[in-house]
Amino acid sequence: MKTPIANTAFLKRIKSLYPVRKPHISLAGHDAATGILSSPWYIVAAAAFSASNKPSEVARVFRYALQEAEDGNAKLPDRQLLAQKMRESLFKSGLISGYPKWNCATYISIGRCCHHSMATAESFTSSFRNPNAPLADYAKTGQALFNTIYGETAGDVQNMLNAIYPDMGWFSTTIGYGLTYGYTDILSPLETSYTLVAALIAGDTPQQIKWHLKGACRAGASLEQVKAVREIAMDVAQESGVEWREEVPPVEES
Repeated sequence: MKTPIANTAFLKRIKSLYPVRKPHISLAGHDAATGILSSPWYIVAAAAFSASNKPSEVARVFRYALQEAEDGNAKLPDRQLLAQKMRESLFKSGLISGYPKWNCATYISIGRCCHHSMATAESFTSSFRNPNAPLADYAKTGQALFNTIYGETAGDVQNMLNAIYPDMGWFSTTIGYGLTYGYTDILSPLETSYTLVAALIAGDTPQQIKWHLKGACRAGASLEQVKAVREIAMDVAQESGVEWREEVPPVEES
Protein backbone atom coordinates (compact mmCIF):
# COMPACT_ATOMS: atom_id res chain seq x y z
CA MET A 1 0.00 0.00 0.00
CA LYS A 2 1.28 3.43 -0.94
CA THR A 3 2.21 5.62 2.01
CA PRO A 4 -0.19 8.58 2.36
CA ILE A 5 1.26 11.98 1.59
CA ALA A 6 -0.82 13.71 4.23
CA ASN A 7 0.53 11.75 7.16
CA THR A 8 0.73 13.21 10.65
CA ALA A 9 4.35 14.34 10.34
CA PHE A 10 3.73 16.09 7.01
CA LEU A 11 0.61 17.85 8.24
CA LYS A 12 2.26 18.98 11.45
CA ARG A 13 5.15 20.42 9.47
CA ILE A 14 3.06 22.39 6.96
CA LYS A 15 0.77 23.60 9.73
CA SER A 16 3.80 25.00 11.57
CA LEU A 17 4.75 27.10 8.53
CA TYR A 18 1.89 29.58 8.90
CA PRO A 19 2.47 32.34 11.46
CA VAL A 20 -0.63 32.99 13.53
CA ARG A 21 -0.91 36.56 14.75
CA LYS A 22 -4.49 37.66 15.28
CA PRO A 23 -7.19 35.96 17.37
CA HIS A 24 -10.11 34.42 15.53
CA ILE A 25 -13.67 34.80 16.81
CA SER A 26 -15.71 31.76 15.87
CA LEU A 27 -19.34 31.48 14.86
CA ALA A 28 -19.96 30.25 18.38
CA GLY A 29 -18.98 33.72 19.56
CA HIS A 30 -15.94 32.72 21.60
CA ASP A 31 -12.22 33.15 21.11
CA ALA A 32 -10.79 30.25 19.13
CA ALA A 33 -7.31 31.73 18.76
CA THR A 34 -5.59 28.69 20.18
CA GLY A 35 -7.62 26.22 18.11
CA ILE A 36 -7.61 24.98 14.55
CA LEU A 37 -9.58 28.00 13.31
CA SER A 38 -6.74 30.36 14.18
CA SER A 39 -4.75 29.24 11.12
CA PRO A 40 -5.89 28.74 7.52
CA TRP A 41 -3.20 26.11 6.81
CA TYR A 42 -5.79 23.33 6.28
CA ILE A 43 -7.69 25.45 3.74
CA VAL A 44 -4.50 25.97 1.74
CA ALA A 45 -3.52 22.30 1.97
CA ALA A 46 -6.97 21.09 0.96
CA ALA A 47 -7.16 23.38 -2.08
CA ALA A 48 -3.66 22.38 -3.20
CA PHE A 49 -4.35 18.66 -2.78
CA SER A 50 -7.65 19.01 -4.65
CA ALA A 51 -6.01 20.91 -7.52
CA SER A 52 -3.29 18.23 -7.59
CA ASN A 53 -6.07 15.64 -8.00
CA LYS A 54 -5.41 13.91 -4.67
CA PRO A 55 -8.90 13.65 -3.15
CA SER A 56 -7.90 11.01 -0.60
CA GLU A 57 -5.28 13.38 0.78
CA VAL A 58 -7.93 16.11 1.10
CA ALA A 59 -9.88 13.72 3.31
CA ARG A 60 -6.80 13.14 5.47
CA VAL A 61 -6.33 16.89 5.92
CA PHE A 62 -9.94 17.21 7.02
CA ARG A 63 -9.78 14.29 9.43
CA TYR A 64 -6.58 15.64 10.97
CA ALA A 65 -8.00 19.15 11.37
CA LEU A 66 -11.26 17.85 12.78
CA GLN A 67 -9.46 15.57 15.23
CA GLU A 68 -7.37 18.52 16.41
CA ALA A 69 -10.55 20.50 16.97
CA GLU A 70 -12.12 17.65 18.94
CA ASP A 71 -8.96 17.11 20.99
CA GLY A 72 -9.03 20.81 21.81
CA ASN A 73 -12.63 20.50 23.02
CA ALA A 74 -13.95 22.70 20.22
CA LYS A 75 -17.69 23.17 20.41
CA LEU A 76 -19.98 21.85 17.70
CA PRO A 77 -20.45 25.24 15.94
CA ASP A 78 -16.68 25.53 15.56
CA ARG A 79 -16.39 22.00 14.20
CA GLN A 80 -19.18 22.83 11.79
CA LEU A 81 -17.40 26.01 10.77
CA LEU A 82 -14.22 24.05 10.11
CA ALA A 83 -16.11 21.68 7.82
CA GLN A 84 -17.85 24.60 6.12
CA LYS A 85 -14.52 26.30 5.49
CA MET A 86 -13.10 23.12 4.00
CA ARG A 87 -16.11 22.66 1.73
CA GLU A 88 -16.13 26.33 0.70
CA SER A 89 -12.40 26.35 -0.05
CA LEU A 90 -12.83 23.33 -2.32
CA PHE A 91 -15.82 24.93 -4.03
CA LYS A 92 -14.00 28.19 -4.69
CA SER A 93 -10.77 26.52 -5.81
CA GLY A 94 -12.79 24.21 -8.05
CA LEU A 95 -13.45 27.08 -10.44
CA ILE A 96 -9.69 27.10 -11.05
CA SER A 97 -8.76 23.43 -10.80
CA GLY A 98 -11.94 21.94 -12.31
CA TYR A 99 -15.19 20.87 -10.69
CA PRO A 100 -14.76 17.15 -11.36
CA LYS A 101 -11.77 17.32 -8.97
CA TRP A 102 -13.84 19.39 -6.52
CA ASN A 103 -16.72 16.92 -6.63
CA CYS A 104 -14.47 13.97 -5.88
CA ALA A 105 -12.49 15.73 -3.16
CA THR A 106 -15.58 17.14 -1.44
CA TYR A 107 -17.48 13.86 -1.51
CA ILE A 108 -14.60 11.89 -0.06
CA SER A 109 -13.55 14.46 2.56
CA ILE A 110 -16.72 16.18 3.71
CA GLY A 111 -19.37 13.68 2.65
CA ARG A 112 -17.75 10.67 4.28
CA CYS A 113 -15.93 12.27 7.18
CA CYS A 114 -18.53 14.55 8.75
CA HIS A 115 -20.26 13.41 11.90
CA HIS A 116 -23.96 12.83 11.42
CA SER A 117 -24.82 15.80 13.62
CA MET A 118 -22.70 18.07 11.44
CA ALA A 119 -23.87 16.75 8.09
CA THR A 120 -27.54 17.16 8.98
CA ALA A 121 -27.23 20.72 10.26
CA GLU A 122 -29.18 23.30 8.26
CA SER A 123 -25.93 24.90 7.09
CA PHE A 124 -25.04 21.63 5.34
CA THR A 125 -28.36 21.09 3.59
CA SER A 126 -29.20 24.50 2.13
CA SER A 127 -27.47 26.89 -0.25
CA PHE A 128 -25.54 29.83 1.16
CA ARG A 129 -25.73 31.82 -2.06
CA ASN A 130 -28.99 33.36 -3.15
CA PRO A 131 -30.08 31.65 -6.39
CA ASN A 132 -32.74 34.32 -6.94
CA ALA A 133 -30.45 37.35 -6.76
CA PRO A 134 -30.15 39.30 -10.04
CA LEU A 135 -26.92 38.73 -11.94
CA ALA A 136 -26.41 42.48 -11.81
CA ASP A 137 -26.00 42.21 -8.05
CA TYR A 138 -23.34 39.54 -8.44
CA ALA A 139 -21.63 41.64 -11.11
CA LYS A 140 -21.44 44.58 -8.68
CA THR A 141 -20.04 42.39 -5.89
CA GLY A 142 -17.63 40.76 -8.29
CA GLN A 143 -16.30 44.00 -9.69
CA ALA A 144 -15.58 45.31 -6.20
CA LEU A 145 -13.71 42.14 -5.23
CA PHE A 146 -11.88 42.05 -8.57
CA ASN A 147 -10.70 45.63 -8.05
CA THR A 148 -9.52 44.81 -4.52
CA ILE A 149 -7.53 41.75 -5.55
CA TYR A 150 -5.94 43.24 -8.68
CA GLY A 151 -5.49 46.77 -7.36
CA GLU A 152 -3.96 49.14 -9.86
CA THR A 153 -3.78 46.37 -12.49
CA ALA A 154 -7.54 45.62 -12.35
CA GLY A 155 -8.38 47.69 -15.43
CA ASP A 156 -5.63 46.14 -17.53
CA VAL A 157 -6.54 42.61 -16.50
CA GLN A 158 -10.24 43.22 -17.17
CA ASN A 159 -9.46 44.68 -20.59
CA MET A 160 -7.27 41.68 -21.37
CA LEU A 161 -10.07 39.24 -20.49
CA ASN A 162 -12.58 41.23 -22.54
CA ALA A 163 -10.19 41.34 -25.51
CA ILE A 164 -9.54 37.59 -25.40
CA TYR A 165 -13.25 36.77 -25.21
CA PRO A 166 -15.91 39.20 -23.95
CA ASP A 167 -17.92 36.34 -22.48
CA MET A 168 -14.88 35.45 -20.36
CA GLY A 169 -14.63 39.01 -19.07
CA TRP A 170 -18.29 38.89 -18.04
CA PHE A 171 -18.03 35.39 -16.59
CA SER A 172 -14.92 36.23 -14.57
CA THR A 173 -16.45 39.30 -12.94
CA THR A 174 -20.02 38.08 -12.47
CA ILE A 175 -19.78 34.34 -11.92
CA GLY A 176 -16.18 34.01 -10.75
CA TYR A 177 -15.63 37.00 -8.49
CA GLY A 178 -19.30 37.74 -7.85
CA LEU A 179 -21.20 34.50 -7.37
CA THR A 180 -18.33 32.18 -6.45
CA TYR A 181 -15.58 34.14 -4.71
CA GLY A 182 -17.71 37.07 -3.60
CA TYR A 183 -19.57 35.14 -0.91
CA THR A 184 -17.40 35.73 2.15
CA ASP A 185 -19.54 34.75 5.14
CA ILE A 186 -17.62 31.48 5.52
CA LEU A 187 -14.24 32.22 4.00
CA SER A 188 -13.02 35.77 4.47
CA PRO A 189 -11.68 37.66 1.44
CA LEU A 190 -8.16 36.83 2.68
CA GLU A 191 -8.92 33.13 3.13
CA THR A 192 -10.49 33.15 -0.32
CA SER A 193 -7.32 34.69 -1.70
CA TYR A 194 -5.23 31.97 -0.04
CA THR A 195 -7.47 29.31 -1.58
CA LEU A 196 -6.94 30.73 -5.07
CA VAL A 197 -3.19 30.96 -4.58
CA ALA A 198 -3.03 27.31 -3.53
CA ALA A 199 -5.02 26.08 -6.53
CA LEU A 200 -3.03 28.21 -8.96
CA ILE A 201 0.31 26.96 -7.62
CA ALA A 202 -0.80 23.34 -7.99
CA GLY A 203 -2.07 24.19 -11.47
CA ASP A 204 1.26 25.70 -12.61
CA THR A 205 -0.07 29.04 -13.84
CA PRO A 206 2.74 31.51 -13.05
CA GLN A 207 1.15 34.77 -14.21
CA GLN A 208 -2.00 34.13 -12.21
CA ILE A 209 0.08 33.04 -9.21
CA LYS A 210 1.94 36.36 -9.34
CA TRP A 211 -1.32 38.31 -9.49
CA HIS A 212 -2.90 36.46 -6.58
CA LEU A 213 0.16 36.54 -4.34
CA LYS A 214 -0.09 40.32 -4.63
CA GLY A 215 -3.84 40.05 -4.13
CA ALA A 216 -3.32 38.27 -0.80
CA CYS A 217 -1.14 41.15 0.35
CA ARG A 218 -3.82 43.62 -0.72
CA ALA A 219 -6.35 41.60 1.28
CA GLY A 220 -4.36 42.20 4.45
CA ALA A 221 -1.81 39.39 4.72
CA SER A 222 1.73 40.09 5.83
CA LEU A 223 4.64 39.11 3.58
CA GLU A 224 5.47 36.38 6.07
CA GLN A 225 1.98 34.94 5.88
CA VAL A 226 1.84 34.99 2.06
CA LYS A 227 5.26 33.33 1.87
CA ALA A 228 3.98 30.63 4.22
CA VAL A 229 0.89 30.02 2.06
CA ARG A 230 3.10 29.76 -1.02
CA GLU A 231 5.38 27.28 0.75
CA ILE A 232 2.51 25.13 2.03
CA ALA A 233 0.94 24.95 -1.44
CA MET A 234 4.27 24.16 -3.07
CA ASP A 235 5.05 21.41 -0.55
CA VAL A 236 1.65 19.81 -1.11
CA ALA A 237 1.86 20.07 -4.89
CA GLN A 238 5.42 18.78 -5.04
CA GLU A 239 4.61 15.78 -2.86
CA SER A 240 1.60 15.15 -5.08
CA GLY A 241 3.80 14.91 -8.16
CA VAL A 242 3.24 18.34 -9.69
CA GLU A 243 6.16 19.45 -11.88
CA TRP A 244 6.44 23.14 -12.70
CA ARG A 245 7.60 24.25 -16.12
CA GLU A 246 9.36 27.21 -14.55
CA GLU A 247 9.98 28.62 -11.10
CA VAL A 248 6.92 29.41 -9.03
CA PRO A 249 6.85 33.22 -8.74
CA PRO A 250 8.16 34.49 -5.41
CA VAL A 251 6.35 36.86 -3.09
CA GLU A 252 7.45 40.36 -4.05
CA GLU A 253 8.69 42.48 -1.18
CA SER A 254 6.97 45.66 -2.32
